[in-house]
Amino acid sequence: MKLRVSIIALFLIACCFGCSNNNESEYRSAIEKSKQLLDSIRIAQQIPGIDAAVAIDGKIVWSEGFGYADLEHEVKVIPGVTKFRIGSVSKPLTSAALGKLIDAGKIDLDESVYTYLPDFPKKKYPITLKQISGHIAGIRHYRGSEFLMNQRFNSVSSSLSIFEDDTLLFAPGTDYSYSSYGFNLLSAVIEKANDEAFLPFIQREVFSALNMSSTCPDFNDSIIYNRTSFYELSNNKKVVNAPSVDNSYKWAGGGFLSTTTDLIKFGEAHMTEGFLSASTLKEFTTSQVLANGDSTSYGVGWRTYKHDGLHGYGHTGGSVGGITAFRIYPEERLILVLLSNSSDTKYGEAGDKIVNWFLSSSKK
Repeated sequence: MKLRVSIIALFLIACCFGCSNNNESEYRSAIEKSKQLLDSIRIAQQIPGIDAAVAIDGKIVWSEGFGYADLEHEVKVIPGVTKFRIGSVSKPLTSAALGKLIDAGKIDLDESVYTYLPDFPKKKYPITLKQISGHIAGIRHYRGSEFLMNQRFNSVSSSLSIFEDDTLLFAPGTDYSYSSYGFNLLSAVIEKANDEAFLPFIQREVFSALNMSSTCPDFNDSIIYNRTSFYELSNNKKVVNAPSVDNSYKWAGGGFLSTTTDLIKFGEAHMTEGFLSASTLKEFTTSQVLANGDSTSYGVGWRTYKHDGLHGYGHTGGSVGGITAFRIYPEERLILVLLSNSSDTKYGEAGDKIVNWFLSSSKK
């Protein structure tokens, strides 16, 4: 897919990010080490393109693209502009839409899913929205080749047919089992609670509200400017085009495109109360607890992170043709975003290292 960006736009973008990096002399060492690390990962894993950004104290201190968004046309990754599949980082976006309705008094997380969707097939146990949003409801994840589905679903309600008749994996609240389909169900609840389709609601209340102008559903039949091409490694370790998929079966759980710039805007909005109420933000970013007292390290659409004395929240995202890492550290006022266009990307400990390098620089 050829990316169409004017020469003037490219010049302005290059100037903008070039000035940002040059002015942040205190982060020069962290930037150089991060560049070397990510470029070595890209080369070793044959990843066509990576985009990375770090924001501290509300300012992007590093934004850089590596490699290509499109190999055939030799189109390079444009930092902050190239659109990547963000996979399950779509879940925090959906949680933001859910949070707006919670703050408006239209949704109660402790209510049963049947309060909002009385026609959803009855299960052996009652299920609350909070259990669904924390992956402790027992709703299944992908099976077989469902992750590679290339079928168009014209509505959220029609996508529920994939899993709605399946039994629960366990009694809700007794175990943790990750489920993207649970977020399909939450998006159906959002529609019922506000009497509006999910996509226009999240566009207005989240993307437009936060000026996330480059975040959108990944319609595979539409022209979406600056969208990367998608790649994977073949069995003999050659870079090939990833298979065509249609993400309409899982908008809420893994179907959006975004950029490093937009995800930093989203992260800033979830650093402190304001976009969401203090109580909702705290509940979303606090780990849920199972019936036996075990922590799940997952709140409401957000994973919680603890490493090197740091506490944060965020999400990872695995897509056909893309892997994402997204983290927020509110005490340190730091946000990290890593995007790639290969199904086989493995960042390993890169996120931890980059965060530590930038925080060490800021303390000098």
